[in-house]
Amino acid sequence: MSEKTFDFDKVIDRRGTYSYKWDQSEKLFGDKDILPLWVADMDFSSPPAVAEAIAKRAAQGIYGYTVKTAAYTDAITGWFKRRHQWEISPEWLTDSPGIVPSLSIAVDLFSEPGSKVILQSPVYYPFYDVIRMNGRQVADNALLLNDSYYTMDLGHLEELMQDGAKLLLLCNPHNPGGRVWKREELVSVGELCQKYNVTVVSDEIHCDLIHKGHQHIPFASISDEFAQMSLTCLAPTKTFNLPGIPVSFVVTPNARLKKKFDFKLKTLSLHMLNFFAPVAVEASYNQGEEWLEQMLDYVGDNADYALSYLSEHLPQLQAMRPEGTYLLWVDCRKLNLDAAGIKALMYEKGKVAFNEGSIFGAGGQGFVRINLACPRSILQEALERFHRGFL
Repeated sequence: MSEKTFDFDKVIDRRGTYSYKWDQSEKLFGDKDILPLWVADMDFSSPPAVAEAIAKRAAQGIYGYTVKTAAYTDAITGWFKRRHQWEISPEWLTDSPGIVPSLSIAVDLFSEPGSKVILQSPVYYPFYDVIRMNGRQVADNALLLNDSYYTMDLGHLEELMQDGAKLLLLCNPHNPGGRVWKREELVSVGELCQKYNVTVVSDEIHCDLIHKGHQHIPFASISDEFAQMSLTCLAPTKTFNLPGIPVSFVVTPNARLKKKFDFKLKTLSLHMLNFFAPVAVEASYNQGEEWLEQMLDYVGDNADYALSYLSEHLPQLQAMRPEGTYLLWVDCRKLNLDAAGIKALMYEKGKVAFNEGSIFGAGGQGFVRINLACPRSILQEALERFHRGFL
């Protein structure tokens, strides 16, 4: 690691910038001065090379229809080969406007109306939306929580497949729990999916946000068989703090799955690239790696700080050390508060906004999710506010 060159301690005032996170506190939580550490974007500037590429693109002054080039595709395939030892052929790639639209399209295409679609709760709340709003039923293969550590309930997963579920939405790494699924865990899931002819849609948007001692394993990289029965949803947006630029891609070598997916994107006219997407992707993947390494170190230190603070000041809470993501999942069940009680504790008493856990499913009841991707001073203030809410 080279000398630190990026200032993650710098506080950037995002109020009044059309910020989904910072400009809705009064509307969502009842007080404009509530400190928001909820939605998963960072309070860090993106890599300088990315900002420069976007500024140069904006300066063209004509924001026309946009196509990709080999440089764009090479940036993607080069990153995943270099970072994840995953060889992606260019013909496997389909551009899409976002991970959640991709999940929704996949549910529509690869499950039947009224059928059951598997998720593993507690999980990123749009998983529920894309299942239910497409007229499907949630088949919840709830994760097992033992000693502040999530594992998969493979026996129950098999029962759901035996019951007829043919589609699994996999969250890898897991949000909100921060688990980075190990190869053997993914192999066990994949073998069950092979046995019961279940298609896997793997949301791997957090794949680059992996902490020391852990390794992300792309589900499709494990074997040709797993690749052929899956679609992997990827994006640079979480990695390099670009969520306001609609860009993501779906990867599958299965020509049948890809043809159906591509046709649906064209049907919805969602197949065109955002004007800023090519330069953002190329700059991120070609020039953003050192920024990412330093950001992960900083967020890892933030996790240490938060875990230490909660242990000292709020020992009745139990936080899970994240293996991946920049999110901290905190077990507050000993407080014996329902969702409304936890919200009151945060918004009214503490004047801070974390995610209240029940939105991630019944298994999230009594938890909160804290966004650690912010300057230490903001994290410190947020934790102190939360602590004051108990006094």
